[in-house]
This record gives sequence, structure tokens and C-alpha cells, in this order.
Amino acid sequence: MIIESIPSSVNQPIAVVFNFLKNIENLNYLLPQDKISAWTSTNTECSFKIQGGIIIPLVLDSIIENKEINLISGAKSPFPFVLSVKLTETENGTQGQLYFDGKMSKTIQFLAEKPLKQLFNTMTENIKVHFEG
Repeated sequence: MIIESIPSSVNQPIAVVFNFLKNIENLNYLLPQDKISAWTSTNTECSFKIQGGIIIPLVLDSIIENKEINLISGAKSPFPFVLSVKLTETENGTQGQLYFDGKMSKTIQFLAEKPLKQLFNTMTENIKVHFEG
């Protein structure tokens, strides 16, 4: 299953946005706080429980300087996935978008697609909220 979030633009240089996002501990600021719990993190991985009881572990996989951050599912993930944060420099700052590629059964896909879209759209919107209030 492929999901692309709605793009979000901020009036900040790409290096500033990238440096914030490459610190995996900062992902906590992008998550909808009323829908997550049990947040834990290190420099290279994080884990949280999303409403409904699913634990989402993320591990930093690769970084392309000022362009892309790739996270993969951790060991206790209910299914394998890649979550990419892609940044583009714009005339007025930076545009960010999340791309999700998950391998799951049709049943899980049916149940997870809408909540995951909502989560990723909230996360991209919260990039803007973080930098612009």
C-alpha cells in the first residue's frame, strides 16, 4: 500500500527543516498528541502506540542531505514498511511530504489506510505548525 501525505510548505530554509527532521526524537512534535501514547526514542529509532493499540516502531535507515529521510519499520512492527520524508526547496522556503510504502494483507490495508492517511497528513501539517506557530 502506497500513501502520500498532503504536501506542507514552511517559510524556512531547507537546511533548517532538514536538521530538525533528521533528529528522530523530534518526530514526537509532529504526531497528534491526543492519539498517541507510550513514546520512546533514541537518536536512531522511536516507538509509539497509536490509538487502537498498535505499536509503531521506526528506525532511521538512510539520509540524503537536505532532501530525504528514510525510516523503516522496527522489529515489533505489525507489518514491514518504509516511511520517507521528502523535502523540496521552494521560492519561499521548504515543502515537505511523507511517503509510506507498507506491505500488508488486504484486511489490514482496509482497516489501516484511512487512519494512516490521517496520521501522515497531520504530521506534515504539524511541520508547518512547528515552524510557523
